[in-house]
This record gives sequence, C-alpha cells and structure tokens, in this order.
Amino acid sequence: MLQPPHSSLQVAAVPAQRVPVRDRDQDAPWHTEAVCRRDEAGLFFAPSKEPTAARLSREEAAKRVCARCPVMVECREHALLQPEPYGVWGGLTAAERRVVLARRRRRDLELQKAARAARIAQAG
Repeated sequence: MLQPPHSSLQVAAVPAQRVPVRDRDQDAPWHTEAVCRRDEAGLFFAPSKEPTAARLSREEAAKRVCARCPVMVECREHALLQPEPYGVWGGLTAAERRVVLARRRRRDLELQKAARAARIAQAG
C-alpha cells in the first residue's frame, strides 16, 4: 500500500506510468521525499464548511509548499492516476485535476480518431 505524504489515509498503489526521477534512490517510494510530510495535513485538505476566501488562501499556501517539492511531478501523476478526489496534490487542487483529466480524455479521443482515419486512408 502506498502511504500518501500528507494524509493518514492508506491508498492502493496503482501501476503508474514511470515519471523521471531526479538523483534519488530508485527503490525509495516518491513520497518519502515529499516536502509536505513535514507540514500540517490541514493545509492540503479543506475543513468542512470552509469559507471561500479561507479555502483560496489555504490552497495557495499548499501550492507554495508543492512548488518547492522535489517530487511534485510524481505526486501530481499519482493524484491524476488514482484519481484523488480531494486536496492539493502536486500543486493542483481537485478542480484543477478534473480539468487536466478532461483535457487528457479529449486528447486521447482525438488521437484515436486520427489513428482510425489514418488506418482507413491506408486501406483505401
């Protein structure tokens, strides 16, 4: 089981696409180097009934932590592949991750259409 860096919840590991890793032990899980392991988990997850201004401020503070994290890309990909429904992961909020995922789905559909058209053109 993969332990998220800033949460006490357990999440199942998924077969993730391999993200390039910078000068670190290849056998160590990416989250062992996450900067957020040293921060308050409340910074990354919204309390219930949080006012909008407080949420935006908290999310920006969490993103500043992410910006200095050496494993931000790995964290982001983890959150997109799971997909993590809550919190700031890899510098993206849940809403921002939904936009990225929607764009990826559209891109994949366009690539499938192009490949189909190419096959039809070759056959014809």
